[in-house]
Amino acid sequence: MFILANFIRALAEVVNIGLTLFMWIVIAHAILSWVRPDPFNPIVRFINQVSEPLLYQIRSRIPSSFGGIDFSPIIVLLGVVFLRIFIVDSLLRLSMILS
Repeated sequence: MFILANFIRALAEVVNIGLTLFMWIVIAHAILSWVRPDPFNPIVRFINQVSEPLLYQIRSRIPSSFGGIDFSPIIVLLGVVFLRIFIVDSLLRLSMILS
């Protein structure tokens, strides 16, 4: 049973790292939106390609009458924090129960 517990713990850590990386990519996207970076820079293109699909989905669902302020990165960051607490902590607790 300890093998399954170790697998679930490792899965929790991988999910945690993935969500943390995505959180930092969204933060970088928000900071880059304040300046005009070179759109042909590979790092800028990667950040936009990874974060823009989810941000676009949120932008299309919230009203844009907030004085021109884009709240979609904040909503995504809150979602990532929720997923980190809910999924990662649940998996870690499950692995402790199994071990």
